[in-house]
Amino acid sequence: MARRRRRPWYRRRAYRLARTAVLTVSLVVVCVRCDHERPGAGTTAPGSAEASEVRAAGTGNGAGGAGADSRPRAGDPPPGTREAPPEPPPAPATPATAGTGTASTPPPPSPAPRPARAGKSAKRPAGPAPLPRSRATRLVIPYISVDSPLMDLHLDSERRLPAPPEDEPNLVGWYADGPSPGEAGTAIAVGHLDTDTGPAVFGGLGELKRGKRIEVRRADGRTAVYSVDAIKTYQKDKFPNREVYGARARPELRLITCGGNYNRRTGYTGNVVVYAHLTATREPKAGGRR
Repeated sequence: MARRRRRPWYRRRAYRLARTAVLTVSLVVVCVRCDHERPGAGTTAPGSAEASEVRAAGTGNGAGGAGADSRPRAGDPPPGTREAPPEPPPAPATPATAGTGTASTPPPPSPAPRPARAGKSAKRPAGPAPLPRSRATRLVIPYISVDSPLMDLHLDSERRLPAPPEDEPNLVGWYADGPSPGEAGTAIAVGHLDTDTGPAVFGGLGELKRGKRIEVRRADGRTAVYSVDAIKTYQKDKFPNREVYGARARPELRLITCGGNYNRRTGYTGNVVVYAHLTATREPKAGGRR
C-alpha cells in the first residue's frame, strides 16, 4: 500500500486560519486610524467654506488677522498737530448748525508718519523750509478781496472746532492747537460763508482757482505764502476726514466753510474746502514787524 503524501505547510488549515486572523486585525487597525483622522464635531476641515469664513473673520495669524486692523486707535495724535499735542484726539463732530455758515468738524485721529529706513536719511519735501511756531494774526487772499484778522480757536466741550462768533462775520478762526502758519503739517482755518445779515468773510471761497495766492501773517512778523492746489465741495455725511485733516510732511493749509444747499432748519448740506501748500516765506520788513 502506497504511503499518503503530506500537504505543503502553506496549504495546511492552521496556516490559513492564522493568515485570516492577521488580515482581519490589519483591516480593523486601518479603519480605526481613518476614523480618528476624519473631522469630527467642532472641527473645521482645511479648505472648507467654514474654514474660509474663519480666516475672513480675522481670527487667523495671517494678514487680516488679529493685530492687522488699520483703523485709528484712541491716543493717536490729531493730524496736523505737533508731536506732543496738549490733549487727546477729538472725535468727529456733527455738521454746523443753521446760520453758522461754517464747518464744525475737528481734526480726527491719524497715524504718525513712518520713520525713515535704517541707513537712509529722510528726504525733505521740495519747497521752502518750514517756519518755527508763531501765532497766526491775519489772512490775506487778494483774488477774492479777503483781508481779515485771525482769532485762535480751540475745541469746545463736545470736542468740536467751533466757528468764529456770528456777530463778527469778517473774522477767520485758526485751529490754534494745530500747526501755525508755515509749520510742517496740516493747518486749519475756518470762516463764515454768510450770516443772517449777508455774505461773510469766506463768501467767495468757492471762486478761488488753482495757483492763486494765500498769505498768512504771523506774530513774529514773517508771512507764510501758500498756493492753492484745489477747491472741493463735500456733503457733510461724506466728508473725507483723512484727506482734509490728514498729517502731511510739508506745510499745508486747509480753508473750510459751508457749502451745498441751505435748509433753514438743518443749515448747509456740505462744506467747501480749499487745499493749499507753502510756496514761499517772507521775512519782516526792515525797521520792525508788520
